[in-house]
Amino acid sequence: MVRFLVILILVLVPSGSAFAERGRDIIGSVTVTLIHACAGQQDDSLAKFKRLDEATSQRLMKDPRLKFANYRELGVDTKPLFRSYENWAKPISASDDILVRFEAEARPSKELTRLDMELWLNQKKILKTGAALTAGNPMYVLGPEWRQGRMIVIISLSPYEKPILSPAP
Repeated sequence: MVRFLVILILVLVPSGSAFAERGRDIIGSVTVTLIHACAGQQDDSLAKFKRLDEATSQRLMKDPRLKFANYRELGVDTKPLFRSYENWAKPISASDDILVRFEAEARPSKELTRLDMELWLNQKKILKTGAALTAGNPMYVLGPEWRQGRMIVIISLSPYEKPILSPAP
C-alpha cells in the first residue's frame, strides 16, 4: 500500500508542476509605442527623441482626437504575451515613470485576443481598460497631458501560430 502511494505521488507531482507552468506558454507578443504629441512647440527636453515616421503621423492625423502638429517617439518595447501571466512593458527603457501592464483575459483565437491593460504614470494607475486586439490593427490610446502636450500609446499584437511552450522546470 505504501509503495502504491509513493508511486502515485511520484507520478502526479511532475505532471502537476507541468500543468502549473502551462500559463507561461507564450501565445504572442505585444508592442507598446509611446508618443508625445503637442499642438505647438515641443518642450526642449524632448528634442533628443526622434520624430515619428510619416506613415504613423498621417494615420494619427486622420483621427481628430489624435491630430497634433508635432509627434515624437519616446520609446518602443516588445514583450511576450503569456497565456495566464501578466507582463509589463517599459517603453522608455531608462525610466520607470511610464509602464503598461497587460495580460490575456481569455483564450485567444486566431481572429481576436482580449487583453486587460493598465497605463501607469509615476507609480499611479491612470488608465485601466479591456481591449480586443487583432493582428495588424493597433489600438491608439490618447493618454494624459504630459510636458505641454499629450501622450499617445499605441498597442499592437503579433500572435503566434503555435504557442511557444514554457521550459520545463
